[in-house]
Amino acid sequence: MLRIYPFKAVRPRPDAAKDVASVPYDVVSREEARALGEHAPDSFIHVVRADADIPDDVSPYDRRVYELAKANFERLWRGGVLLQEDEPRLYLYRQQATIGGRELSQTGLVCCVHVEDYDKGRIKKHEKTRKEKEDDRTNHVLALNANAGPVFLAHRASGEIDALVRGACEGEPLYDFVAVDGVRHTVWVVDPAQEQAFLEAYGSLEAMYVADGHHRSASASRAAAERRKANPGHTGAEEYNRFMAAVFPADQLTILPYNRVVTDLHGMDDAEFLANLEEACAVTPTSDPVPGRAGVFCVFVGGEWHACAFQESSIDHADPIASLDVSLLSERVLEPILGIGDVRTDPRIDFVGGGRGAEALQKMVETGKAAAAFSMHPTTMEQLLAVSDAGMIMPPKSTWFEPKLRSGLLVHMLD
Repeated sequence: MLRIYPFKAVRPRPDAAKDVASVPYDVVSREEARALGEHAPDSFIHVVRADADIPDDVSPYDRRVYELAKANFERLWRGGVLLQEDEPRLYLYRQQATIGGRELSQTGLVCCVHVEDYDKGRIKKHEKTRKEKEDDRTNHVLALNANAGPVFLAHRASGEIDALVRGACEGEPLYDFVAVDGVRHTVWVVDPAQEQAFLEAYGSLEAMYVADGHHRSASASRAAAERRKANPGHTGAEEYNRFMAAVFPADQLTILPYNRVVTDLHGMDDAEFLANLEEACAVTPTSDPVPGRAGVFCVFVGGEWHACAFQESSIDHADPIASLDVSLLSERVLEPILGIGDVRTDPRIDFVGGGRGAEALQKMVETGKAAAAFSMHPTTMEQLLAVSDAGMIMPPKSTWFEPKLRSGLLVHMLD
């Protein structure tokens, strides 16, 4: 039985929601975060990326960054931009967007979950985390005494939950606005009379899955452990044992490709690289840089796009990791041909979220920022769930979810 809780959210005044809501901390660089916040004093980017408000010669992990994040948070609260609910509540959060010509809509429950469900694997993960980033978000949570953004969780489709959500979204929303990127964000407060039905329906799910936010969930667990250690009267019922999550049905979610670029061809010229590539897969010139199916990637090199297909019979579809396109690329191209053994640490490779499109990949090569660019077929939700259920770990940068959850619409205090 999963534990689901309402919480006393700190949130913007309705008229300030659009100004406050910001992109998550981990989808923009320091420079991009600075540009977003330059003429937007109420943006939550000043809380989730306070390093953008500090000179570049100061480390983004310096204690002054976390102190400033806390000060920026308190400034918004004291100034009346943010307020806190009098009673714990559950919320529904819908995002609607047009991405790549597709109309997308996803509606999930924003609630709190228990760190113990994460620690014991009832909330399943599929990625490794990096200690440096875990440390960063743990320090951020402890400085704010709050979860500033929700962990993005998924659950297998449930007709009961779908019906509950549809009914609860018929009333007047708390927030409803279109952000600058064209994504529509709508939030409803769940009627207290319906809360128990939601708690029971979501609590009866066999598992939840971290879709996005592995560092946030790991840091929530670590922050709870720190608070537990400092509290001799710890009971397990304290608010710090819970972290905020937005929980969506898996069949509504969209994974975009997580593309790759490399800075050099390991001493080869374009023709030599393509000749080596032909030993690993079938290579043909193409005018379409988007792979049409799994087992195919496209590469831009030598001023042209090429479609590259692995032999279908060589792919072990019974292995949830080895059959991933990102695994096939790493094991058959990046490591043996380009000498990139560990994509997590090798500085010769970088990753580009699918939302930026193949045009961005081509431009990086044409401007000399990369020697070759790889346009990938996206990982599917079923692959993600299969890997998580098997207790396995996906290769780095396997999934890119769109649209991204906004930070600052709902904040969970640890006390």
